[in-house]
Order: sequence, then C-alpha cells, then structure tokens
Amino acid sequence: MKRPWNIPDMPVYSLATYKNMLNMNICTYVTALSMKPKLYGVAVYHHTQTLENVQESEYAILQLLHPSQYALVNVLGKKSGKNYDKQAYLSKKDLLQLWNDYEILKNISACLLLKKISFQQTGDHVLYVWEVEKYVSFHSEVLTTSILSEKKIIRI
Repeated sequence: MKRPWNIPDMPVYSLATYKNMLNMNICTYVTALSMKPKLYGVAVYHHTQTLENVQESEYAILQLLHPSQYALVNVLGKKSGKNYDKQAYLSKKDLLQLWNDYEILKNISACLLLKKISFQQTGDHVLYVWEVEKYVSFHSEVLTTSILSEKKIIRI
C-alpha cells in the first residue's frame, strides 16, 4: 500500500529561477493557496541551486509540465544546477522559448510569473509563498507523478 502522501496523483512542475544564468528544477510540493490575490506555495529543497537563486531573486517562473516532457525529469530533477549547466543543455536541445522576457521550456502545459512574498523553513524544504503576476495556459494535459512512476523515473 502506498504511503498517504503518495496516494494522490500530483502534477509535476519545474521552477525556473534566474540569477547569473537560468536554472530549472522539478517540484511536486506545489499548491494554490488563495484565489484573491492568486497565491501559490512552492516548497524548494535545501542545498540546491534553485534555493540559492530564489533567496537572491524576487521573481521565478512556475512551469506546469506536459506529459511529453517526462524525460526532462532526469536532467532537471536528478542533476544539480550547482555542477551541471541546465541552461546549456536546454539551449543545445532547442527546448527553450521566451515568455515575458524570461526563458521557459517549450511545450509546457502552463506557466506562471511569480513574485516572492514570504518563506517558511519546513524541514528539508523551504516553503515559499508567491503572488501570481501573469500566467498563460497552453495545453490541458499535465505530467503527473503516476506517469513518472509508470516510466520508472520515480518510485511511489
């Protein structure tokens, strides 16, 4: 039997952060918190390039991944931006496009421009609260944790 936190099928996101260069991670600890104003909570793992970037930046882009992007989890989620240039990899594979002057992934299901409001230490993650400033939806299909499990990328 699955553990309680693994029972729901969760959407898979990538948080794009921008310090000196683009970095993207994989995150599933993401939820809408409020309708007015539109707020999101995103938990960022300790000791990551994403956390360093978020600490020093006011903005980030939350990207809801499309099912066709399941293989990106091996690069964006299993390699550290501290010692792997994800921007170079994504550029070489022609997987990036511009949206509101930010580089984002092509073929995502949706993306949100987030402005950092606050944070809270929460065990092995830091929970950030963000206000949604802009958003766009491209596809209704989303990558989920069950798809990643079926593809043997994660174990649930």
